[in-house]
Amino acid sequence: MPELKDTYPLYLNGKAAQPNTDLEVTDKFTGKLAFRTALATPDVIEEAIAGAVRAAEPMAKLASYERQAVLDHCVKRFRERFDDLAYALCVEAGKPIKDAEGEVTRLIDTFRIASEEATRNYGEVQPLDISERAKGYIGMWKRVPIGPCSFISPFNFPLNLAAHKVAPAIAMGCPFVMKPASLTPLGAIIMGEVLAECDLPEGAFSILPASRDGADLFSTDERLKLLSFTGSPEVGWALKAKAGKKKVVLELGGNAAVIVDKDADLDHALERIIFGAFYQSGQSCIGVQRIIIHADIYDRFKQMLVDKTKALVSGDPKDRHTFIGPMISEKEAKRLKGWIDDAVAAGARLLCGGGLDGAMLEATLIEDAPDGCDAVREEAFGPLAVLSKFTDWNAAMTEVNDSRFGLQAGLFTRDIHKVLDAWDDLQVGGIVVNDVSSYRVDNMPYGGVKDSGLGREGIRFAMEDMSEIRNMVIRRA
Repeated sequence: MPELKDTYPLYLNGKAAQPNTDLEVTDKFTGKLAFRTALATPDVIEEAIAGAVRAAEPMAKLASYERQAVLDHCVKRFRERFDDLAYALCVEAGKPIKDAEGEVTRLIDTFRIASEEATRNYGEVQPLDISERAKGYIGMWKRVPIGPCSFISPFNFPLNLAAHKVAPAIAMGCPFVMKPASLTPLGAIIMGEVLAECDLPEGAFSILPASRDGADLFSTDERLKLLSFTGSPEVGWALKAKAGKKKVVLELGGNAAVIVDKDADLDHALERIIFGAFYQSGQSCIGVQRIIIHADIYDRFKQMLVDKTKALVSGDPKDRHTFIGPMISEKEAKRLKGWIDDAVAAGARLLCGGGLDGAMLEATLIEDAPDGCDAVREEAFGPLAVLSKFTDWNAAMTEVNDSRFGLQAGLFTRDIHKVLDAWDDLQVGGIVVNDVSSYRVDNMPYGGVKDSGLGREGIRFAMEDMSEIRNMVIRRA
């Protein structure tokens, strides 16, 4: 396997800098120190923001083909460094190597899509002669870069969720400063290493591991015109409150549900739900947390789920046979173990799992959990799924909607009428039919409602957020 270096820099105004080695990053499986990175201090963050402001005009003036060339270079280099990127994810995030390779593939897809979209920044010609006073006038509008952006990315997809901010910014022509998660900064640092190989204006990008206190500077500075944050609802809404006049995009949490109707292909539903609930130890905001099963098939499908869950291989994420690796920290594993124990104490039935060893929490299924317990109401963000049953489709949809979150939902049914009803009535950002809530393709509009966020990602849609419409009216003399 590849090897990691002992230390890594930050990237300030497009160049590597090593002012210190203050941030220690652990191997999430062994708990041992894996490497150190530079930690950005407030003066470094200030210098980066000032650089992004200086870079705004030259970035906006880059031709479409020039922005596309940068993104194409990234695609090429990410392919060449595929193994390095996957191994870095495996170490710093504890992500099983197969999942890590999947994320690198999505990183490449995301930059490839952005490369294509860089030349598709279309506007519109609009007739204005809607009344006599506007006769002889025509209008045109185009999108222009919004200006310097700030990005804060999470630990669970350190590459691809960072890419969903970085790639559209380059495609649109916006300079940016990024704070990667302190627990998993290496993916973004390698991204910076590749971007530094490109001919971008000075200040076009800065990638700055920083303390949580440093995040305030990314949100409060008025020179930054957009804040894009992915992380917990509590932090995201607090940052929005501090963001002032800038545009804010939030990709936050969820406790996603899937409905399994009595006509579903149960073998297919089983494979997908097990994946959706437990891949990368359930640490996904659209991971399957609530499984709502029709009463006619409940007992049969429950046993299928239990048998499959018990067969999942846990262990070292570097082992290709491993499906369940560690959670991001022992603290988070203990938190979720406490939720499971509280639910069982309140009357839930433990079907399988629940064991804890350090940061390793067993894949866990429970049923009959009281409605008010954290395992049902909050975001588990770990290897836990809660089973319940229904007899009426509308009641099942009501159960999905009975949440402060609304990111995505999955439906397993062959009834197109039920699908269309769900599309109309489920209070979520998206539904996935005959698959799980955790399915995402990187060019689709992705985001949630309620406490799950504000705005949409997906390259084209992120580019719209990173731009402003500039109108022009022409009078024919």
